[in-house]
Parts: sequence; C-alpha cells; structure tokens
Amino acid sequence: MKVAVNGDSLELPPERSLVQLLEQLKLKPELVVVELNLKILKREELANTMLKEGDQVEIVHFVGGGR
Repeated sequence: MKVAVNGDSLELPPERSLVQLLEQLKLKPELVVVELNLKILKREELANTMLKEGDQVEIVHFVGGGR
C-alpha cells in the first residue's frame, strides 16, 4: 500500500496502524504530532487508526534546545 509521509511516497504492508508507522520511522508517539488527511489526531487515536491506500500523513516532531 502506498501512502505519503511528509510529502514522500512510502510503500507499507497492509493493515498498518499509525503507531506502527511511527515505530518503523523510529519516532516516539509522545514526541510527535500526527496529521492524517488534514486532521490532527490525538495521541490516543494513533494505535487504533489504520492507514489506507493513498493516505496523506504529516508528522511534526519537537526538537528541544535553547536557553
């Protein structure tokens, strides 16, 4: 199945949840915000949200630093 992640096409196996996608990308769910098809999801929705062919996923992760 093909989905777009931050504008890049990505081939995934079927039956993939957003949490599994984050794990594959080595991202921690508690450190990112996920938008699926223009809708920002709550963290508790990620495990139960299954990806579908053609989905558009945007992932923003926080970077600490500064003073």
